[in-house]
Amino acid sequence: MIVTKKYITNNSIENDYSKSISIEHRKKFAQFFTPFPIADLMSKWILGNKKLKTVLEPAFGLGVFSRAILNQNESVEIKGFEIDNAIFENAKQYFEDTDNVNIHLQDYMYNDWQNKYDGIICNPPYFKFHDYDNKNILKEIETNLKCKLNGFTNLYTLFLLKSIHQLSPNGRCAYIIPSEFLNSDYGKWVKAYLIKSKTLRHIIVIDFEENVFDDALTTASIILCANDNSTNRVQFSNIQSLRDLSKIDAIITDYPNFSDTTLTYNFSELNPEIKWKAYYQKQNSIKFKNLVPFSTYAKVVRGIATGSNEYFTFNTSKAQEFGIEEQYLLPCICSAKDAKSSFFTTQDFEELKNSDKSVFLFNAKNSTLATVAEENIKKYIQKGEEEEINKRFLTASRTPWYSLENRKPAPIWVSVFNRTGLRFIRNEANISNLTSYHCIYPKQTNLFSDIDIDLLFAYLLTDTAKQIFEDNSREYGNGLQKFEPNDLNKGMMLDLGLLDKQTQKKILDLYKEYRKLILDKQNGDDIINKIDKILIKQFSEERTTT
Repeated sequence: MIVTKKYITNNSIENDYSKSISIEHRKKFAQFFTPFPIADLMSKWILGNKKLKTVLEPAFGLGVFSRAILNQNESVEIKGFEIDNAIFENAKQYFEDTDNVNIHLQDYMYNDWQNKYDGIICNPPYFKFHDYDNKNILKEIETNLKCKLNGFTNLYTLFLLKSIHQLSPNGRCAYIIPSEFLNSDYGKWVKAYLIKSKTLRHIIVIDFEENVFDDALTTASIILCANDNSTNRVQFSNIQSLRDLSKIDAIITDYPNFSDTTLTYNFSELNPEIKWKAYYQKQNSIKFKNLVPFSTYAKVVRGIATGSNEYFTFNTSKAQEFGIEEQYLLPCICSAKDAKSSFFTTQDFEELKNSDKSVFLFNAKNSTLATVAEENIKKYIQKGEEEEINKRFLTASRTPWYSLENRKPAPIWVSVFNRTGLRFIRNEANISNLTSYHCIYPKQTNLFSDIDIDLLFAYLLTDTAKQIFEDNSREYGNGLQKFEPNDLNKGMMLDLGLLDKQTQKKILDLYKEYRKLILDKQNGDDIINKIDKILIKQFSEERTTT
């Protein structure tokens, strides 16, 4: 086919727009633009439908996908949807001479359900469940698709499910979306729909060396779907950077054939209940035997969520300013960076307190408001109400609104976010923690005994423990990992109960030595490595018996 008009094959339009529109406006509409090389790659999947006549771009933006498609096939009819008037006017101006591009200033999620398309291509808005009209859009999806979804579902996956529903026979769909849903709790409903529809063909995970979108802390995945009967298999691929796109080009060209060496699975082999990183990343746990869920030995819950840290957190100066006595303040680690080593002691707490760091939470639930000191509490509560702290999402659901969540101090803390592996801290000061750490509470393993908390903590300090947990993490941009409490509860660990008493004692002796070194501000890595070697020897799958 002869293409008479050349469309811009780079991101110069998007770059000009970004310079002229504030970042606040772009974030409000979740405008993170797709690099043209990726848009071009995704368009090749759409163009692979030999009967391609109609194309839908549900989140049109400045038409990067339409430009890529029109450069290869100028005759297709393209319909676009856009909700932001500013970007809509820019796009309309660019495509004003292109009769077969029709852009609508409407919300895709509430429109166009009845139409089917030969190709659908999209970089949808990345909104979490609390950032969009969650209740009504979920109702729209569930009514039309006859499927039940989790209330925490992010908007971008709803775009994807609607688009799959709108594919005509042999139609193809290409989406670039955060890979978060592959490994999140709400994602299991989305994955179940992808399996049920039997349209999923490829999941290409762009893997964490760099952010695909400027200003967005997220990893990306390219989802390719086809409403055909060409295969009953799904392929997973990893690419490390934009330089690796040629690998995906080859995969698209070869469809529906798959190489025997690729990560491919029958639909029947895919389990929507698990994290799908198991299908595209090597699992560390396979190197070990005798694994049990972490929930066998401990329970993980999130730290205290106040609803307004600025209001509820106190340092000594603030307590003096408002006349709040210490009996109405709960000792708490308020900043993750204030716990600097593997052990947080009473001395550490006192040093933070004397340095006027925030180490308390306002805790006035049991005050009777009778004494002079409690008059000050009453005034501080009134201050919160004047500032409408009581009307915030969390505080509005508590009675009284200024009461704290009932969370006893956890003997072990674990970091929520990390780049270098999970960080576990022994809470020897026995104080509370905010949500920058999760709480770990060891459990009774049977009616007669608890797991030795020092043995558990010694294990958690090892690289082995952290690597096995990594199988259950969620990945964000630039190598950032996040663990929700259930990621850890459902994560696996070595079954420490199988260690004989002599081995347990050996580990505990090393642990005591490690603790002494750390409290003396010395390096204890060699000790932890010794503990690790003991565990690897006991639990390695390669260990042989004679």
